Amino acid sequence: MKRILLFILPILIIVSLGFTVFGIFQVRYEEEKLLDDLKRKARAVAESMELSVRYSLISADLRNAKALAERFQLRERLQGCAIYGKEGEIIAITQRFEDWKEKDKPYIQEILENKTPRGELEKFKHYSVYSYILPVLDDEFNTLGLIEVIYDTSYVFTILAELWRRISITLIIIVVSIALIALLIQRQIFILPVKRLTEWFHHFQKGEIDTKHPIKEKGELGKLASEVEQVALSLRVARRTLSEEAHARLQKEELWTEAKLRDLIRAKLGENALYVVSNREPYMHVADEPSALPKCIRPASGVVTAIDPILRACGGTWIAHGSGNADKKFVNSKNKLGVPPDDNRYILKRVWLSKEEEDGYYYGFANEGLWPLCHNTHTRPIFRENDWQDYKKVNQKFADSVLEELPVKSPFVFIQDYHFTLLPKMIKEKRPDATVALFWHIPWPTAESFSICPYQEEILDGMLGCDLIGFHVQNHCNNFLDTANRLLESRVDTEKFSVVRFGKETFVRSFPISVDSNLDRAPGELDRQIEQLKKEFELEDKIVGVGVERIDYTKGIVERVLAIDRFLEKYPQYKKKFVFIQLAAPSRTHIKRYHDLIAEIDELVEQKNWKYREDSWKPIIYLRKHFSADEIAPFYRLGDFCIVSSLHDGMNLVAKEYVAAKADSSGALILSQFTGASRELTDAILINPYSIEEFSDSIKQAIEMPQEEKKRRMENMRKVVSENNVYRWAANIITELTALKKT
Repeated sequence: MKRILLFILPILIIVSLGFTVFGIFQVRYEEEKLLDDLKRKARAVAESMELSVRYSLISADLRNAKALAERFQLRERLQGCAIYGKEGEIIAITQRFEDWKEKDKPYIQEILENKTPRGELEKFKHYSVYSYILPVLDDEFNTLGLIEVIYDTSYVFTILAELWRRISITLIIIVVSIALIALLIQRQIFILPVKRLTEWFHHFQKGEIDTKHPIKEKGELGKLASEVEQVALSLRVARRTLSEEAHARLQKEELWTEAKLRDLIRAKLGENALYVVSNREPYMHVADEPSALPKCIRPASGVVTAIDPILRACGGTWIAHGSGNADKKFVNSKNKLGVPPDDNRYILKRVWLSKEEEDGYYYGFANEGLWPLCHNTHTRPIFRENDWQDYKKVNQKFADSVLEELPVKSPFVFIQDYHFTLLPKMIKEKRPDATVALFWHIPWPTAESFSICPYQEEILDGMLGCDLIGFHVQNHCNNFLDTANRLLESRVDTEKFSVVRFGKETFVRSFPISVDSNLDRAPGELDRQIEQLKKEFELEDKIVGVGVERIDYTKGIVERVLAIDRFLEKYPQYKKKFVFIQLAAPSRTHIKRYHDLIAEIDELVEQKNWKYREDSWKPIIYLRKHFSADEIAPFYRLGDFCIVSSLHDGMNLVAKEYVAAKADSSGALILSQFTGASRELTDAILINPYSIEEFSDSIKQAIEMPQEEKKRRMENMRKVVSENNVYRWAANIITELTALKKT
């Protein structure tokens, strides 16, 4: 567009200036012509009245003089006549110009003396008039009086205004015509050829076509096309070579790494683009309240923890809600930016939601409806019709944003979580060739529980638009298949683990999610941070427990505090020797249940600290704020044990992050049996977080466990996390997707 403006703008400016100058001369010429006609007309009328006025003045026939003046009263335009005596007094005047008598007219005496006619433009009320005065002389050339003929000149300016209007309209038509012609010429000679060349380049370098470029011109454009053809051919060869090398490397490496996943992407997907959709964005820009300076932060989210390393490894586009208060300052005209900020590895596209949409879709339907529905924590789900309408509207907004990005050939769309149950069907309706997968990061309830939802059929229909639906554990897959079987008219194939509805088959698989097992930081920097924490919180010679959580009623934070309280009651010998540090990130504070939970935890922590406080020691250090991954790392390394006491959790990545962070195989993990992670990390101390007695005893067990056993357990868990890391999780999903594409 900028180039087109640079091409057209000078032409339009020259034409506009030329036409404006022409208009000015044309209007001035027309004005002079109209005024000349008016002057001639006024002089002719005055001269035609001269004999009649002379007779009236000589005979002193005032009645006849008034009759002469009043003849002008019936004229269409504002016209009038005034007859003066030899002393300059008005003896007759047209009634409509009665106020003319009051006008100061110093030129009357001069005309009487010089006996010379006078014609000038004058002001009368709010009119502009032309006054022509003719002396009336007797046979001896003595002045008998004067005749004044008055004409309204406003019609002249009306005609000139209309002339300007016609000139302006003509100019606009000419400018628009020139712009359209220039655009058409630009399109024919430049845009269309370049567009054809771009499309050819896109398909040729991927190996989708073998024809030569479509540009036949011999000039500079033809030379450019030939150079582009050489580049496309080189890229085509290079991509095929990379794909073959990737296949070879996949056979050699055992552990899944970022590089191995990248090779798998190249080998399995080739140039098919990978698009990830989630509500939470991996990087958000927020402005600090005191300084108003924006900074980039990583939100507290298991989805972000899991998906970010994948896109770092293989590239692609992540589409998410731009929720940071400074997000709009960092995107381009297409609402995109490269991330991570200091090392761009993939594209983040932000979707903007109004406050009303966010309240209804996210805080309302997703987190007051679906979230408690899917978690067995005895919190009643709330479903409102207006929230559901916002949820549908936002899903459509994301669908439109995704469809804008999808390439022509077979893209892969990887949708995250319960925020987008309707999105798969919306994408498939417009792009049936797209391969769509949905990963459900939270538990899936039983069919009886899910039947509570008033919109169950639409949600299930939307999800079954997918080619593949993934859950953390097999039990959630079983629940989903049972739900589809009971609540929908569909066919469930228990051998293939798929659901067929209206001829469309959706496969359901378990993919236990994990983390990047290589969480080691620079030892020197990490040691410095640990020493700083020990000094800040007086942790020298203390047994340190850690918990890292988003503040949510599913995470069992209240039960954790009660267990610590009971532990100190039962085992008072650990007073002043034990400290538990809880990192808690506030979340969904607009929802009353979460707001009340924050207040409940604050009060409970304060109460228990007051109960056991001695000198400067208190048993619980409660840090309620957002922490980045780098800020959390020293707490993991510092912790002698970590508590994960979720009341119900799809997986829980904190457990795996803690294990991955313990490079020296020290530490113990206390893990709720109601997490997906407990199926893999069987060497953790498994607990029922509702049993406060059992929970408190597990803390003692973690502290007093022999070092050899701690090390053995941690090494076993680290092996599980290392072998089944996030890259393997992504590889399994991509392998499954590509296998589905071939069938």
